[in-house]
Amino acid sequence: MKIAIVCYPTFGGSGVVATELGIALSKLNHEVHFITYKQPVRLNLLSTNIHFHEVNVPDYPLFHYQPYELALSSKLVDTVKKYKIDVLHVHYAIPHAYAGYMAKKMLEEEGIYIPMVTTLHGTDITLVGNHPFYKPAVTFSINKSDVVTSVSQSLKDDTLRLFDIKGNIEVVPNFIDVGIRQTSFTDCQRELMATPEERIVTHISNFRAVKRITDVVDIFYTIQKEIPAKLLMVGEGPEREPAEQKCKELGIKDKVIFLGNSNEIDKVLCFSDLFLLPSERESFGLAALEAMVNKVPVISSNAGGIPEVNNQGVSGYLSNVGDVKEMSENAIKILKDDITLERFKQNAYNEARKFDVNEIVPKYIAIYQEALAMA
Repeated sequence: MKIAIVCYPTFGGSGVVATELGIALSKLNHEVHFITYKQPVRLNLLSTNIHFHEVNVPDYPLFHYQPYELALSSKLVDTVKKYKIDVLHVHYAIPHAYAGYMAKKMLEEEGIYIPMVTTLHGTDITLVGNHPFYKPAVTFSINKSDVVTSVSQSLKDDTLRLFDIKGNIEVVPNFIDVGIRQTSFTDCQRELMATPEERIVTHISNFRAVKRITDVVDIFYTIQKEIPAKLLMVGEGPEREPAEQKCKELGIKDKVIFLGNSNEIDKVLCFSDLFLLPSERESFGLAALEAMVNKVPVISSNAGGIPEVNNQGVSGYLSNVGDVKEMSENAIKILKDDITLERFKQNAYNEARKFDVNEIVPKYIAIYQEALAMA
């Protein structure tokens, strides 16, 4: 098949999953075309089966805000015609499904019919999509998609609760390529970050308020009072500065390392002992899954789709949002001795294997075939 993928090219979960999906499909000899405003961060190499098409938005003084949706829909039309695309797969309802539908209608005027698969990732539903300004457009875009998928049962339930959806939504969870993450501990250069007796605790996100970054700092503050430890903070965003300030106030500035955005997530996780994800909302919890496949147990909230990934008492522990005390106690429970920690590490890896790319990608291929049958 020839598949066009539309996604955000950033460090966010939707862009990461869309990119990894395209790479996996290309390895199965499908021709994949990424269409977005810059090359996705996880797309390191192009190949004979992977192509990138940049969406350029002309800067016209007439427009207060440049019309990305118009530029994207026009680029989709051109790409579908030039490369004879079979299926359009858009990640995020707004603006991608909206632009995809406009492209479909323009193509139909020329007698070209292309099915569109829309994958819902979370923020497009729970935050942006539910805003009164956008809700009609999101509802319209979902209902006009040929097939709709969501990355968790929790997100599907939220979508059906918040919007008037006419058709079915199929749950296809996010995934991880277990095969390329077979690093050994000796490869990790752990000594660069901590002394042998210190545990390494890690948090990775886009540092928005929904991630509850100060909760991460509070949890670590309690941990380090009981166990020698370092905290690695990976990412950038508006909550970084308040978190740095809190570290100074608590007197733990020398124990917390802010690394910024990184393309070496697996390397960071390779020498991590525990992952903190106390988010207020998570549609799936991809960051938790990436930690688990690197044998890092997870202390998390029980928000959204996280319980579908982090198995309580097996790969880590779940607590109510904001329950820093319980999260801290559970973290110490895992980190207190090597035997307990090793058990949780192995359990985390075993749980992550359930989401291996080889288990999930065939589900998307079946969905593409289903969509093609509708055309």
